[in-house]
Amino acid sequence: MTAWMTAGGIAAGVMNRDLTCRGAVMDALDRIGRATPINAFTDVLAERALELAAAHDANGPQGPLAGVPFAVKNLFDVEGLPTRAGSLINRERAPAGADAFAVRQLERAGAILVGTLNMGEYAYDFTGENAHDGACRNPHDPLRMTGGSSSGSGAAVAAGVVPLTLGSDTNGSIRVPASLCGVFGLKPTYGRLSRAGTFPFASSLDHIGPLARCVDDLELAYRAMAGADLADPVCTGRPADAPGPAGIEGLRIAVAGGHFLSNAGPDALAALHKVAAALGVTAEVEVPEAARARAAAYVITTVEGAALHLDRLRTRPGDFDPDVRDRLIAGAMVPGAFYVRAQRFRRWYREQVLALFGQWDVLLAAATPCTAPLIGQKTMELRGETVPVRAMMGVLTQPISFIGLPVVAVPVTLIGLGPGLPIGVQVIAAPWQEAVALRVARHLEAEGVVRAPRPGRQA
Repeated sequence: MTAWMTAGGIAAGVMNRDLTCRGAVMDALDRIGRATPINAFTDVLAERALELAAAHDANGPQGPLAGVPFAVKNLFDVEGLPTRAGSLINRERAPAGADAFAVRQLERAGAILVGTLNMGEYAYDFTGENAHDGACRNPHDPLRMTGGSSSGSGAAVAAGVVPLTLGSDTNGSIRVPASLCGVFGLKPTYGRLSRAGTFPFASSLDHIGPLARCVDDLELAYRAMAGADLADPVCTGRPADAPGPAGIEGLRIAVAGGHFLSNAGPDALAALHKVAAALGVTAEVEVPEAARARAAAYVITTVEGAALHLDRLRTRPGDFDPDVRDRLIAGAMVPGAFYVRAQRFRRWYREQVLALFGQWDVLLAAATPCTAPLIGQKTMELRGETVPVRAMMGVLTQPISFIGLPVVAVPVTLIGLGPGLPIGVQVIAAPWQEAVALRVARHLEAEGVVRAPRPGRQA
């Protein structure tokens, strides 16, 4: 088996008896061992994975993900491990007594968990630079960031270590690493997938979703995880919508203008233009008050995050990443009236954006303002201004997750521009219309416009 087999290809091989589950797992474990320079994994679950693989091989593998190795951001509960959520403090927690709902769903579909992944501390990060486990490194250039906070999730897929990973997305933590690492990522509608068994960041904004090297794998994982779960109070139990027809005929697609164009650098604009041109899109629409939506998202994020960590901030401030600690302390001092106003604005903003989806089926926007910055880089030039790297990585994603819209991040590689690194474009659909976003992404992939490139230095 090659490192670049898709999840669908592995499952087909296992079901046809051309591959064994044990063989698929052993190959993944070997690649994990050889990929240590990218620092994507924090726990390797060899014994557990091989035991499950042996059971599948003995009993006959079943399911659309039969034998597929996968890994999860280490804020997902994994039975027998403390759920560290990228932190030092959480390592002292009692081991989880059961797997997260999403992990169980994937394993019911035949997939096999092989490890947990590096991430930004408590998911409050856009860089992938963990103060305790070390920076996760971009497989396309190990001197560059992966993006965060699902840093290991992006890197492990980009490097071909596993074909499928799970991440979380509060303000962009699936889409940012998908963009900087050059893979596909899905942030479903808020409430579509259960978050039960994951360590929270800001509950009114938290989503989970998959990252993969192709659209088919993304959809396989998404459909396997969908389903009712009373343990997550916002999970609607709404089943995954039926796959859409092939092609984009009949879809009304526009580019999101204003904030989404003015905060995109040259590479981001070039990638967006490439995708829009391939879809025949010429229309541009203004998303009203997107900049204010981003500001309100910051208020809600930092207030909810601070409330969650208040006891830890009081008793163990020295055990936080200083950057994370200081943002949480700032959140603890935000007046309650500001939070109420942000939530009130959120309802208004949602109404305005949903009105746009009465006219359009899909909006397009860059996923990050630039390709991957260097690890440790604090500032960058954007449209003639010097701006902070960490904050700006989410400038184009926050106004979308703020109201829970489904998004597929698709990877574009621009030959001859910049450093030749991948960068993502967001395919944004109306609530519960994941199938529409996936349909557009699949069309772009079939046309060769978007793809997950192999790193020059392969793991």
